[in-house]
Amino acid sequence: MAPVRTGLLALALLVAVALPARADITAFIGAATTPDSRRVTGIALGGGFLIVGFEFEYASAREVPEEGAPELRTGMGNVLLQTPGSIAGLQLYLTGGAGGYRERLGSDQETNVGVNTGGGVKISLAGPLRLRLDYRAFRLNGNPRHAVVHRIYAGANLGF
Repeated sequence: MAPVRTGLLALALLVAVALPARADITAFIGAATTPDSRRVTGIALGGGFLIVGFEFEYASAREVPEEGAPELRTGMGNVLLQTPGSIAGLQLYLTGGAGGYRERLGSDQETNVGVNTGGGVKISLAGPLRLRLDYRAFRLNGNPRHAVVHRIYAGANLGF
């Protein structure tokens, strides 16, 4: 009985001193650079505690048929490892995650799963508003036209 009581006491203490969760939303525009640069737009919603964060992101890169660049839509869940708040107005992070994608060029399409890794910085502007700069490398499973796709973006990030 003593180990159970000790465990419950430790859990209660952890909950009592835990920092409140923080959340943010980012609307972004950028470029997928594989095979050629094309516009990407998307939205990310995340939350976290101190140095660990979680995020769901949806993004869409437009199709450019004349360059053989397919439309790419991704929905990814990610874990972020980040600095605990801003340091000189900057919050740095590394991220990795997995999810699904759909690639389409003309009538050809591929739907499968993929993983991504990357990192970036959230730059404080005014109050809860920040500029977010991000890089991701996506590794797409199945038979995509390009197994690895690189993406960069800038976005408006609002904390709440």
